[in-house]
Amino acid sequence: QVQLVESGGGLVQPGGSLRLSCEASGSISSINYMDWYRQAPGKEREFVARIISGGSAVYGDFVEGRFTISRDNAKNTAYLQMNSLKPEDTADYYCHADLVSNGVRSSHWGQGTQVTVSS
Repeated sequence: QVQLVESGGGLVQPGGSLRLSCEASGSISSINYMDWYRQAPGKEREFVARIISGGSAVYGDFVEGRFTISRDNAKNTAYLQMNSLKPEDTADYYCHADLVSNGVRSSHWGQGTQVTVSS
C-alpha cells in the first residue's frame, strides 16, 4: 500500500516562507514524477509544480519564481519551498505522485496540508 504524507503547512505572514514536504512510502519501485497542487476555498484544484525523476521542474504561471520544488530520491520525498508568500497563496496543498509499485504504474494523492497566509 502506497501512502503520501504531506507536512509543513501552517500560518505565515505575507512575505514569509514555508517548506512543504511530501514523503511517499510503501512498496515503491520508482517514482516517475511528483507534483504539488493546491485548492483554495471555492476554487478548483490548481497545478503548482512538478519534478520528474531526472530533476527537471515545471511550475504554474502564478509561481513567478517564488516557489522551488525539489526531490530527495533516496527518501522518496518531494519538497516545495515557498517564499514571498501572498494572501492569495492560502489554500490546501496536495502532493501527487506517479509511480511504479509492485510492477504497476499508478497515481497517488496525499491528504493535503493547509497553508494560510495572513497578517
